[in-house]
Amino acid sequence: MITNTELEFKGDLYPSKIVEVKKDVDSVFFYTDNNVILKLTVLRDSLIRFRYTTKGYFSKDFSYAIDKTQSHGYNFLELTEETDNYVVTTNKVIVKIHKVDLRIDITDLEDNSILEDELGFHWEESYQFGGNIVKMSKTSKDGESIYGLGDKASHLNLKGKRVENWATDQYAFHKDQEPLYKVVPFYIGLQNKQSYGVFFDNTFRTFFDFSHERRNVTSFWAEGGEMNYYFIYGPQMSDVITTYTHLTGKPELPPLWALGYHQCKWSYFPESKVKEITSKFRELKIPCDAIYLDIDYMEGFRCFTWNKEYFPDPKRMVAELAEDGFKTVVIIDPGIKIDKDYWVYQEALEKDYFCKRADGPYMKGKVWPGECNFPDYTNPAVREWWAGLFKELISDFGVKGVWNDMNEPAVMEVPGKTFPPDVRHDYDGNPCSHRKAHNIYGTQMARATYEGVKQFAYPKRPFIITRSAYSGAQRYTSSWTGDNVASWEHLWIANIQMQRMSMSGMGFSGSDIGGFAEQPSGELYARWIQLGVFHPFCRTHSSGDHGDQEPWSFDPEVINITRKFVEMRYRLLPYLYTMFWEYINDGVPMLKPLVYFDQEDPQTHYRTDEFIFGNQILVCPILEPNAQGRRMYLPKGNWYNYWTEELVSGMKELYVKTDYDQIPIFIKEGAIIPKYPVQQYVGELEFDEITLDVYFKIGKEKSMLYEDAQDGYDYNKGRYSLSTFTFKGSENQLVVQQFNEGKFTVPYSKYKINLHGLPFKVKRIYIDNERAEFETVAFDGETLVIDKDFTELHITAE
Repeated sequence: MITNTELEFKGDLYPSKIVEVKKDVDSVFFYTDNNVILKLTVLRDSLIRFRYTTKGYFSKDFSYAIDKTQSHGYNFLELTEETDNYVVTTNKVIVKIHKVDLRIDITDLEDNSILEDELGFHWEESYQFGGNIVKMSKTSKDGESIYGLGDKASHLNLKGKRVENWATDQYAFHKDQEPLYKVVPFYIGLQNKQSYGVFFDNTFRTFFDFSHERRNVTSFWAEGGEMNYYFIYGPQMSDVITTYTHLTGKPELPPLWALGYHQCKWSYFPESKVKEITSKFRELKIPCDAIYLDIDYMEGFRCFTWNKEYFPDPKRMVAELAEDGFKTVVIIDPGIKIDKDYWVYQEALEKDYFCKRADGPYMKGKVWPGECNFPDYTNPAVREWWAGLFKELISDFGVKGVWNDMNEPAVMEVPGKTFPPDVRHDYDGNPCSHRKAHNIYGTQMARATYEGVKQFAYPKRPFIITRSAYSGAQRYTSSWTGDNVASWEHLWIANIQMQRMSMSGMGFSGSDIGGFAEQPSGELYARWIQLGVFHPFCRTHSSGDHGDQEPWSFDPEVINITRKFVEMRYRLLPYLYTMFWEYINDGVPMLKPLVYFDQEDPQTHYRTDEFIFGNQILVCPILEPNAQGRRMYLPKGNWYNYWTEELVSGMKELYVKTDYDQIPIFIKEGAIIPKYPVQQYVGELEFDEITLDVYFKIGKEKSMLYEDAQDGYDYNKGRYSLSTFTFKGSENQLVVQQFNEGKFTVPYSKYKINLHGLPFKVKRIYIDNERAEFETVAFDGETLVIDKDFTELHITAE
């Protein structure tokens, strides 16, 4: 007979003393006398996984985030025992595990503290849902800085903040609002000039508190699942980010056109309106490579259909747009309209591919088509089916890219704006509720879309963009930051978000230029374009209900500024493509906050506005109206003002005067910046010459230029061209050496070299140790033209 119906409140529970230790190859298991097990796995000398269970055994090990193709290995692993601790030592770090309570201390090999448990691992039992609320707290030292966490709309340095990770359709979000669209539970700590990272791979709703609740304590917790995190040691921030990016994976190279300018609106229809927009771009000579079709291209917002009144012959239209250089990108949402006469719905219903509630009914929710069911993208069979749906769009009609929206998943007119927690998912054979699958739903949709587009676009490369994403989504898709607002605050937010996303492994990202909600002034739009062209993904998008947001919607001055900066982006495409190649090969972020560039300079730790585009271009946007310049910080080194060519020394704050059609841009001395001729779209022109802008330096600097066929997969077979330029300068001479590798033959034969900041008058030019007459190389004192296959260019005053 039951007489007591009150829940026993146990509160926080903690591991007790260690009673057994076992070592198995790269892992060490620590067992406590209250059934807690810690599995410590050394993946690399500087990458260690900590996985806990409270039930005496581990559940199946599964992660959507980890890239299974990445190889791991360490040089040294030793387990020893001390009086109070067990000690695991690698070639980079020492991990001490307290015998009495399983707490962890991590130091470098000189015994300098990197990360210490405060309370360490603890948990709270969840009667309502089962399992545990898993918790971790670490000490945070005075002066520590915190970075990362994906798309957070807060100051770049998160010290003192509390953030929440739960993918949410957050229309018109504001500064510091939580949660947002992305879930990247990875942070970077910087203290005592040492960087480390923590990746908490748990797809439940998670929270991070960086000394917000308690001074000098960092804590993170999840509403279910395991305490499962990866510790990454630098000591350089670049090492931490590169290791994390390799751990969660990199994308393949996008087609070069995807790095061009994109134009989007909710919505361009009918066909005549689409053609009007694309024609105006060509008329005004504003380069553009992609035009987007939002939900109104569909029949009643049904995915994989066309509204034949608006678009009577989509195949012809897409082909005609392609002839004019425009690639068509279409939106596809997850909600499938409940309609017995709709073929996609019929197929999913017959195959039982929709998500279900706990007791069996299909998950039903309202989105743009009305009442919908939703595919379970965590089921491999559903992903394969979904991929096959793209045949007509991609293979038959010639659409070049797909845009996944509303995939948090978003549901209208319900509390929480998403599925209820009892919805069930396959989770790749690990059945679970929506509490666990919610944060990866959008990523698995993007994955299925990627697999379909890749299959039917072959031998060309796919292009996917998603709104919602979890760590690892970058393997399949680019992303944008969601429904922002046409405000100066959101211009600041966009700048922060792109730097943060790049630090968080999701480099191929951008914002809606000009703002999605509300109407920008011409000045705001111009300033946003000036920033947006330096983001890896560059697209204007707006909700449309407030008015037009094409460049010509503003005055002629804004049109000219837009053209000027979009042309700058197209000239810099070889530089940007090389940035992307470094990202996918070496895990190097394409945008680098100043703290990444020089973590030892404390002035960089709270800088938010300035960033390094690639390796050698410093950008600082104008973020307020009526500005004729701004104060900014130059990091270490010497930098050329892009507009005036004045050479300025770094590690100081300065005022930079700029006109309305400029923002502060600086080039690192010694840099060699490759540039293409201006094109209205990628592939428009055949050219026999590209430009190398060479910025003089007394000293040495390395630059690179990566090229391939700009699409397709031959680059994986060695058919690429990688030119490494080494610049060496002294008071009276400069030398540029070129080393080439790869089997791709570039389509041009000449370099036009522009010399910037040369401190001497040129007397002689030598190419591959042979003197070249000025007339032969068309030298005019500042520029010369030489064969692209040179090995050494030597310019001297003697």
